[in-house]
Amino acid sequence: MARPAMLSQAELQQLVESGEIDTVVVAFTDMQGRLVGKRVAAEHFLDEVVGNGVDCCSYLLAVDVEMNTVPGYPIADWDTGYGDLVLKPDFATLRRVPWLPGTAQVLADAYRPGGGPVEVAPRQILATQIARLAQRGLVAYAATELEFLVFDDSYRQAWAGGYRDLTPGTDYNADYGLVAGSRLEPLLRDIRLGMAGAGMRCEGVKGECHTGQQEITFRYEEALRACDNHSVYKSGAKEIADQHGKSITFMAKFDEREGNSCHVHLSLRSADGTAVFADPVGPHGMSTLFRSFLAGQLATLAELTLCYAPNINSYKRFVGGSFAPTAIGWGLDNRTCALRVVGHDDSLRVECRVPGGDVNPYLAVAALIAAGLYGIDNELELAEPVSGDAYRSELPQLPTTLAEAADLFAESALARKAFGDDVVDHYLHSARVESGAFNAAVTDWERVRGFERF
Repeated sequence: MARPAMLSQAELQQLVESGEIDTVVVAFTDMQGRLVGKRVAAEHFLDEVVGNGVDCCSYLLAVDVEMNTVPGYPIADWDTGYGDLVLKPDFATLRRVPWLPGTAQVLADAYRPGGGPVEVAPRQILATQIARLAQRGLVAYAATELEFLVFDDSYRQAWAGGYRDLTPGTDYNADYGLVAGSRLEPLLRDIRLGMAGAGMRCEGVKGECHTGQQEITFRYEEALRACDNHSVYKSGAKEIADQHGKSITFMAKFDEREGNSCHVHLSLRSADGTAVFADPVGPHGMSTLFRSFLAGQLATLAELTLCYAPNINSYKRFVGGSFAPTAIGWGLDNRTCALRVVGHDDSLRVECRVPGGDVNPYLAVAALIAAGLYGIDNELELAEPVSGDAYRSELPQLPTTLAEAADLFAESALARKAFGDDVVDHYLHSARVESGAFNAAVTDWERVRGFERF
């Protein structure tokens, strides 16, 4: 009999008493989309953490990707003493971690000591937008399609070599290829089975265009759970790859070849589960609500790009003819567009093709919901779909740099109304710190071009 993947508190108690579970990972997703937290002795978790949560340093929401303390965040800096936040477990996320012996995991929300939730925490940002939908009797469903590159080098080998001269898991374009994919199947199978054992419904795996590139897809879920699963999967896949002596990267653009995408699928249902995007007599089978929702996403795509493409590297992926979007347009099953409408009847949905594998899913889905609600509330009219090659169209273009996206986000009245000034200013500061760090760095590209020839 298969063991249940998701656990109740009573089931965890039994597993701890039997000695099957001895460790509980309490985790939350930081600004960079990484799972961070603590490993807690299981008995201590049951005795103390269940009722009180567990403390963590507030700097976890105020650092760069290198974990450097960064001045300028009101939530945490030297003047405030870098105090604690409290991680309160969401027991709906309690699950087994099959790839770590004796381990369970629970995702948590960040709270201020003695106060309310931390507004700038990614999971809370999404929860706020989900609550706005609920006020209208609507529920969002989402799925994220993460691509990644597999390398035969371990993470420590890759680090020691400066991430140069890595050996890809396949030698050529193996898009949909089964023979080359079989070489990676021991790793891919362990990832799939591991995620199934952690409560996810895996649909399948396929090769992609880049050498060593793969995509594992999972069934859609309610939006918060879909993003929770995304975070658990992304972190767990790296841990499983490490156990195989391999490494994987979700970078949006590892090199000059095809990047790693993370297409985000989104649809709405009423509170009773009825799909609301389809209308057999509406244009293209789309309901008025869906058309306005999509029009809102289209109208705000540029100003909210920071939520979909949060890093310097994200913008290297936006290349014409690469299946990553450049033009702000929508189409019916048109992969050249930023927004692609797919499915039919109850499965009708929008696929946002802007995010790369480096996206923070909570921010992206929150932005898509906020944009859609803007379209509904203002009864926006939807333009006609792009019927040809959007790359060669005269449509407005996505921002091409993190700095440009940050400037647009700063000026977005929608972002400030939907998310609040504190959230907007927090993520603007992060983007500007990252842009400043990049502009101050001297790259290999500059040395190759300029060492002798300048």
